[in-house]
Amino acid sequence: MRIDVLTLFPEIMQPYLTASILGRAQQAGIVEIHTHQLRDYTKEPHQKVDDRPFGGGPGMVLMCQPVCDAVAAIEALDERTALRILLTPQGRPFNQPTAGRLAQAERLLLICGHYEGFDERIVQLLQPQEISIGDFVMTGGEIGALAVVDGVVRLLPGALGNDEALASESFQAGRLKYAQYTRPREYRGLAVPEVLLSGNHADIEAWRRAQAEQRTRQRRPDLLEQDGGERQCQSDKENRDCRAAAAVPRAAAQQLA
Repeated sequence: MRIDVLTLFPEIMQPYLTASILGRAQQAGIVEIHTHQLRDYTKEPHQKVDDRPFGGGPGMVLMCQPVCDAVAAIEALDERTALRILLTPQGRPFNQPTAGRLAQAERLLLICGHYEGFDERIVQLLQPQEISIGDFVMTGGEIGALAVVDGVVRLLPGALGNDEALASESFQAGRLKYAQYTRPREYRGLAVPEVLLSGNHADIEAWRRAQAEQRTRQRRPDLLEQDGGERQCQSDKENRDCRAAAAVPRAAAQQLA
């Protein structure tokens, strides 16, 4: 996969894009990530890329020419067709299914907004997919672009080193991930659940399924509604596990959250 990011601030994106999983994925040849400075494509004096909005109002709006010319030039750098993505609070919410769909593309071109947004003709001419990372407004689209890149790249085969880890992550099956523990076995009076120390893999898997269900019910019931309603435990053993998970003391649950 190739990912291009058009931004006014490539320098603030590079440290994140070259670190951890994203950095290793690039070194392994799983993905190419390139950032591009929008100001390099403007024809205005002093590298100007924005202007005052017609009709008046506060702030500045990104102009058509720099953005459209930049997209054309960047897309010409590779023969693969780029899926254009515009980071905007007016876009559809970015979620795990969207990340999975984008991970199937050969190439992505992310366009970061800034100031008061884009001239509407940019959207009309480029016909990008508009994506938002939440119902809030930020200074620019750079953090949103990083979130999309991170969420997509980790789904690419080989990026995590252990692709099986993806199956149990939050949102992969419409559920949050189960509670996890590591050493020591007891810390400040809180002990690791005995089932995780039992070595019985069937019991551990049942406990984890019950935990995932319980956590989703408590913290994100909307995920259950999206999945057609809350699923019920199907066997007597799963029912017992569900009741056991629900019986965790509230104080301990809060400390472990």
